[in-house]
Amino acid sequence: MNAISSVTALEAVGALLFMLAVLHTFSTRYFEHLAHTQPAHSGLWHLFGEVETVFGFWALLLLAFMAFAQGWTAASQYLDSRQFVEPMFVFVIMVIAASRPVMQLATDAVALVARAVPLQRSAATYFLSLSLVPLLGSLITEPAAMTLAALMLRDLVFSRGVPARFKYATVGVLFVNVSIGGALTNFAAPPVLMVAAKWDWSSAYIFSAIGWKATVAVIVNALALTLPYRRVLAERAQVGASRARARVPAAFVAVNLGLLAGVVATNHDPEVFMGLFLIFLGLAEAYRRHHDRLILREGLMVAFFLAGLVVLGGQQKWWLRQALAGLDESALFFGAAALTAITDNAALTYLGSLVEGVSRDFQVALVAGAVAGGGLTVIANAPNPAGFAILKDSFDDHSINPLALLLAALPPTLVAIACLWGIRGPIEEVFDIGRWQRWFSELDRAFAFMLILPFVVAAVGLWAELTLRAGRSGPDRRP
Repeated sequence: MNAISSVTALEAVGALLFMLAVLHTFSTRYFEHLAHTQPAHSGLWHLFGEVETVFGFWALLLLAFMAFAQGWTAASQYLDSRQFVEPMFVFVIMVIAASRPVMQLATDAVALVARAVPLQRSAATYFLSLSLVPLLGSLITEPAAMTLAALMLRDLVFSRGVPARFKYATVGVLFVNVSIGGALTNFAAPPVLMVAAKWDWSSAYIFSAIGWKATVAVIVNALALTLPYRRVLAERAQVGASRARARVPAAFVAVNLGLLAGVVATNHDPEVFMGLFLIFLGLAEAYRRHHDRLILREGLMVAFFLAGLVVLGGQQKWWLRQALAGLDESALFFGAAALTAITDNAALTYLGSLVEGVSRDFQVALVAGAVAGGGLTVIANAPNPAGFAILKDSFDDHSINPLALLLAALPPTLVAIACLWGIRGPIEEVFDIGRWQRWFSELDRAFAFMLILPFVVAAVGLWAELTLRAGRSGPDRRP
């Protein structure tokens, strides 16, 4: 109670705006509906219906409040105190990884490995896009893996008229597998990167504590989705069915791969990787015949989303840090997995690293829970907006329903939880009602409210979606 009573007006407003941003994220389909029913203001409603604009919009309101309450100098100083390296890096890596030379190399590599997989070719390619590519995120970083996998899946299945349920299931598995697949090393996954230096975690340690279990979960998730839909993949998916084009010369592919490697190696130094990005843009302009359209707009929208999350997230420390400090290892793991649905998992592990004197078990539980829940929503993991931006046009209304994404991501998330926590022994804790009751009774009330918020919003969203569908199929609808 003392911590809550000492909350400043700015922190309270920041938490309120963050909550509204989360609600807005789950309501984008409603704004898209308004854009069609109210054409006079369709441009405004389309803007509010873009998930990538949500956190940037509410972050601007926070800055406006700060400027009004404390003056522009204070608002400017707050902006200067925030670190925007991650949004910049995601933008750069997304554009380069999606370029034609890099995509050609990735597609060739997956096609080569697919020959050794005992499945029909399209099913094997689909399986590897959901398993091998996310696991490669531990080397090329998660944003790059998300970009490559999303583009490959878009061309393989999303553009082939597959059922919407299959699309959502694929996005759910993709988001979860990218989140856990990057946890094999200490530099590729944002939630691991935030704590690796402070806690002295080597890549060998993170692999032994989390990585090998994550590998098992990635393979299980990919297989669990590939096998039931192998007939759909055989009928609809087409490997190499994209329009015919001349291949990019190997030398030019090597140059672009070198630039990608340089960006990955200097992901903490924006002055360097932005310089490499300018070289990439110059080469792309000079050799247009070896490039398709660069996804600059999509990358900038994703960066705007992440930058807004950085600005709003800076005002959530007062309740997140206190809540994390009061949990034991089991409660921390499951709490982090659930809480990741409404906040960036890298911010969650960073705040947990501020708690001093914690055990190794506490550290592993926090990071494992954060990566396990990284696929539940578009805001849960920094690479998710990149995949969202690439795949959303393949869905109805050119938007991915956040509620449907949450529901689709739950099964692979449970698999991740079972592997990351259950393999160590006490998987029965998930089904122990008494432990859950004790855990909820000991939670800070503010923390409990934010924890259940996404599920309340999901329930309301489900009710609204069913009501909307019932209205469309009412007596006034013509056959």
